[in-house]
Amino acid sequence: MNRIVIITGATSGFGLQAACKFKENGDIVIAASRNPEKVRRVINEYGFDDGFVIDVTDYDAWMELKAYVMGKYGRVDVLVNNAGSGVSIVDTVDQTRDTIDRTIATNLTSVIYGSQLFGEVMKAQGDGIIINLSSVCARHCWGGWSVYAAAKAGVLNFTKGLYVELQPYGVRATCIIPASVSTDFQKSAGIGEVEQSISPEDIANAVFYAANQPRGVVVEEMTVWGTSQIVEPL
Repeated sequence: MNRIVIITGATSGFGLQAACKFKENGDIVIAASRNPEKVRRVINEYGFDDGFVIDVTDYDAWMELKAYVMGKYGRVDVLVNNAGSGVSIVDTVDQTRDTIDRTIATNLTSVIYGSQLFGEVMKAQGDGIIINLSSVCARHCWGGWSVYAAAKAGVLNFTKGLYVELQPYGVRATCIIPASVSTDFQKSAGIGEVEQSISPEDIANAVFYAANQPRGVVVEEMTVWGTSQIVEPL
């Protein structure tokens, strides 16, 4: 049976490349993103099976996505919580209340929303996998990234707890931890592009690998570095 796969942030970067991997595998791919025009474009260009326009920070929008998918397909096998944004990459003292709230909502709260609603579906099914995208910022420190890092550290630890909760029901949860990759993320965050030795396809491969493990195997977490990136540990 072809898997029903939902990927948020599926119109660019990691999400788009992951969607392509699942589609090539014969899975039914639902590309979810907040921009209607981009959702239509990737469906037409890449042949994804379905699309849904969603603001991942809106709980009601997640409920609408759940109702749509369950009404049309009756199940969900893979949820990839990929959508996220740098919002504002500046020192904490230079943040505003709005940028702080949006950073946490976009990068952490949205992941919890999706995991709660579709985790409920998978628990009832007795099967499924939720793959959450974090960042190496969850474990390493760079100036200006502190608020974003707090959200991504939350994703990492939330995913661990989620797996403990869902494991008895045959549901798995995995956290993919990407290093720096040049995507639209840099533009939206107001920072320059990075020249790194890894690509969005490399992160998509990690997502696809985790999703393709047999039911008795779970990848708890996977960190994907580019060998060209300099780590500044603290």
